[in-house]
Amino acid sequence: MTTVLIYLVVMVLVAGVVFLLVSAVFGRGEEMAPLPPGASPTRLPASDIRPEHVRGLKFQIALRGYRMSEVDWALERLAGEVGALRSRVAELERQLGEPTNGGRPASAVPASAGEDPYRRHHRESAP
Repeated sequence: MTTVLIYLVVMVLVAGVVFLLVSAVFGRGEEMAPLPPGASPTRLPASDIRPEHVRGLKFQIALRGYRMSEVDWALERLAGEVGALRSRVAELERQLGEPTNGGRPASAVPASAGEDPYRRHHRESAP
């Protein structure tokens, strides 16, 4: 019986030492303060978004994937940038005269060139 008691006391002491050692190495349970509501670590520049900015996007992982608000924000920013670039291209094409598509006048571009290739393929292969 004494052996079992000594064994239990030694186990409790070892567990206590391991607990103290782990607490000292990994901290005492401090946590970083949560982000304020509406804040996000996801960053994009205010303008002139480049491909490396998009490739470098990081989103917080939530219980079910990514945080929708961050992804929606990033997509909205990218959509705005694409819209601004497209309007700038249209403005420059108007300044040049006839709109072009890849260096060819718009009249030389087939009507289905701007169409989704997937839909065009299925329309052409339909009986």
